[in-house]
Amino acid sequence: MLRRTARLFACVVLSGSLGCSGRSRADAVPAAPASSAAPALPAAPELIARPDEAPAPSSLDAARRLALAAPAGASAADREIEALSRRLAKAPGGADLWSALGFAWIEKARASGDPSLYRRAHACAEIAIAQAEGDRASLDLLGLALLHDRRFVEARDAAERVLSRDGGDTLALGTLSDAELGLGRFEAAVAAAQRMVDLRPGLPSYARAAHLRWLQGDAATAKRIMRLAIDAGDPREPEALAWALTQAAAMFWHEGDHEAADRGFERALAAQGEYPPALAGRARVALARGAWGRAVELLERAHRQSPEAEIAWLLGDARAAAGDRAGAARAYDSAVAAGRLSDRRTLALYYATKGLERDEAVRLAAAERAARGDIYTEDTLAWALYRAGRLSEARAASDRALALGTRDARLLYHAGAIRIALGDLEHGERLVRAALDLNPRFDLTGAAEAEQLLARRTFRGGRAR
Repeated sequence: MLRRTARLFACVVLSGSLGCSGRSRADAVPAAPASSAAPALPAAPELIARPDEAPAPSSLDAARRLALAAPAGASAADREIEALSRRLAKAPGGADLWSALGFAWIEKARASGDPSLYRRAHACAEIAIAQAEGDRASLDLLGLALLHDRRFVEARDAAERVLSRDGGDTLALGTLSDAELGLGRFEAAVAAAQRMVDLRPGLPSYARAAHLRWLQGDAATAKRIMRLAIDAGDPREPEALAWALTQAAAMFWHEGDHEAADRGFERALAAQGEYPPALAGRARVALARGAWGRAVELLERAHRQSPEAEIAWLLGDARAAAGDRAGAARAYDSAVAAGRLSDRRTLALYYATKGLERDEAVRLAAAERAARGDIYTEDTLAWALYRAGRLSEARAASDRALALGTRDARLLYHAGAIRIALGDLEHGERLVRAALDLNPRFDLTGAAEAEQLLARRTFRGGRAR
């Protein structure tokens, strides 16, 4: 049980970005602007049904039915779910058994990429807490389930309840760090992660520390710490190792070192076959290389397991590049459907990137910003506002997105385009060039737009490129 909980809190998603010897292709990214306070945003109507807003099971009987639903698969997690479910179906069972079942559901959700399975873990937590309200494992499970539903305030509260009784619970510290990061409270996230490292140095704590350093723009240190995380991995826990390898590979991707990134994603797949995030990572590399057919094949494999909005969007881009317009349209429709169901931030960014549904993109992004304050939510809001022509507001959100100094080409391009539109031509052009120097193929749509924007600036300025 202890090994499983360590594995699980290593695998919480820390950011909405992709991103292992690595050189940086842009050693001098322009300095981030000073952070600015978020302006008051108009109340956003609820446009979509979110899993975390759906009614909780109306009774413990309903929660029990959800928790004991049969898994589909033959993995170790499936076998454990089946064994625990049989025991609980025969006898009431205590909080410890329900918590164990919930952690098994989270393990399966992580490996499969199916976000709906976290609702089953949440149901297990509800039953366990009803039986033993202060049970630490039950509260830890609840915190994880809430975190994956992006209910960051409630996840933080669950973690703090545990930590008020046991300040050394590293699973709760991991939940606390991730919740604070999701809420945009970066220093609080760092403090919780540092406590984790101090108490239990290992894959979960090192991986968190590496990610936080990467967000601050210190890629070299982030990669060194991530190496410690990978070295601390347990071969008996392949999904946690695959996750760490995928995060490490993403750091190289963000630097435009596609060869090193591809090797890292390949290692992740060797640790955990058909791991959706690693398949998507290799597909990004294939897209950057112009290998459209290879990208389509990888993304179709990833999408079969994990039909999330971002993977469907990438699949649409790959099919469009390969000339399959009908297939691309189907994938984009799938991205919109998945986004409406459970990922309004990705849906808002998709609309803004493609220049679609501009008012809805702003409403979606503003609603998400009301619930979370991380830099990727700020960037999504900035880009949606930019597409809607609300440039001053876009600039403020973009400044907040750059406040940590994160070396992400997408953030830099968005910031540069917004500044150019506002007439800050020199600074804007410098940011766009920095984006392309850092990762010239960071996104099929964005990279092409960035190149076109610089070409127009060069033509109008009468300069040779």
